[in-house]
Amino acid sequence: MTTDERAALESLEERTAEVIRLLVVVSVGLALLIDPELAHGRIVVVATLVAVTFGYALALAVADRQGRRLLPPAVATGIDSVLVLVGCGLTGGADSIMVAALPLVVIAAAVRGGAVIGRLAALVVGIGFTAAAVLGADPGTHPRDAWFAGAWWTGFLVAAAVLVGVLVKLLERQAAAAATARARAAAEHEALMAERDLRERLFQAQQARMDGVRVVLHEFRTPVASLTALSADLAAGRLSEPARCTAVTLLAQHAVHLRDMLDGLADVAVTSGSPIGRVRERPVRLAELAEAVVDAAGVAPQRRTMCVEPADATVRTDPQRLRRLLTNLVENAARHSGDAPVELDLRYSDELLVVEVRDRGPGLPPGQEGLVTEKGVALGERRGTAGLGLWIVERLVEAMQGRLTLHPRDGGGLIAHLELPVPAA
Repeated sequence: MTTDERAALESLEERTAEVIRLLVVVSVGLALLIDPELAHGRIVVVATLVAVTFGYALALAVADRQGRRLLPPAVATGIDSVLVLVGCGLTGGADSIMVAALPLVVIAAAVRGGAVIGRLAALVVGIGFTAAAVLGADPGTHPRDAWFAGAWWTGFLVAAAVLVGVLVKLLERQAAAAATARARAAAEHEALMAERDLRERLFQAQQARMDGVRVVLHEFRTPVASLTALSADLAAGRLSEPARCTAVTLLAQHAVHLRDMLDGLADVAVTSGSPIGRVRERPVRLAELAEAVVDAAGVAPQRRTMCVEPADATVRTDPQRLRRLLTNLVENAARHSGDAPVELDLRYSDELLVVEVRDRGPGLPPGQEGLVTEKGVALGERRGTAGLGLWIVERLVEAMQGRLTLHPRDGGGLIAHLELPVPAA
């Protein structure tokens, strides 16, 4: 039982005792008013006792209503027993109508003090009543009858105290069992919530690993396709000498890119499965990066327009991440532009890299700018494909603390505007 519950129960007990006390006093007063002979010739003294007792009971009740306690419960019970015994002695001893209040006093003592205190109180009240019965008996009453009544009521009061003690103990056990059941239920609920949370975290971790694998496999597509085409041309001898030099350069760049992608795949295996891998920063020349991006995206020379400002800008960043990000944007623009040119602008100033990829494709329907960056979404002629390209871009932009916006281009097409905070090398 909690502290608040115990306090509420004690308050209820006190309020009940105060109501019963007032009802007993009022009942005795009405009985004396109806039949003054019940006072056995001591009406003035008994009426005074009833008035004093009523004032005492009323004061306790009013104080409780105001949130105050005039007397400790044990003291109040002791005063009640004394008043009842005095009333019994004044109104005929064993024949007094106040004898009926004695069990109430004993029950209150047993409930408030427990089984042992209740039995002791019953014994003391029984002895006190025996004395009141002997001393307050009417003339002509045989002493034996007074002693017999005292012994009878003493045994009755002790038996009542024993019964109340047993009932109180039973109620306490039931309350303890209920509290234990509530605590067990709360513990089981907490365990269930913890287990569900653990399952959710495990599921999210597994999902992150699967996302990482899908992203890396998706990113292998472009360099592998380019390597296949370049190696086939080189093996067949279809390239001129300048073209062969360019092809060899591209093969070297693709090899480095594939090595970085394998590092990312290793990250997926040994870390949380993040689709963007670990950060590996090094100096990156933006002009060289722009050439590598449009080559990796498969944009033919006659379809590409590039601008890098300043031309010799060098930043310090993760080249694998930045190349993946820009390659996806350029490849997406080239795929949707048909034979129209693709424009790539890189401007660097005050540790902020601003990139714009512009195409002349169909653009996006109104309201789809945010949708296309969700995982698994592919629009237009790409509907039904994996839909990972722009989702990968969004994850990379978030990891690099950048900002990407997609908006229509005047005259048709789409502009991907990217801002990335990167330090100079």
